Amino acid sequence: MSHTLYRYRLLSVRIKACVVLRPGATLSEDELIGFMREQVAHFKCPKSVEFLTSLPRTESGKLLKRQLRAPYWAGQERAIN
Repeated sequence: MSHTLYRYRLLSVRIKACVVLRPGATLSEDELIGFMREQVAHFKCPKSVEFLTSLPRTESGKLLKRQLRAPYWAGQERAIN
């Protein structure tokens, strides 16, 4: 296996969108992914979507990305910060 291929497999990630809808709003996973494919490059487009009730934030309102990613990296040898 080439070094480049090994590195790609080791560090490859799938883009996942974590979305909080406004009250009363409706949106499906397919609608969001379709919209994103029109707006951004294909490799930046999410492969899946998870709808959440809220996002973890600090007291000042900053998004806690590490806490948001933690469940998806549980049990993995390496994680992205």
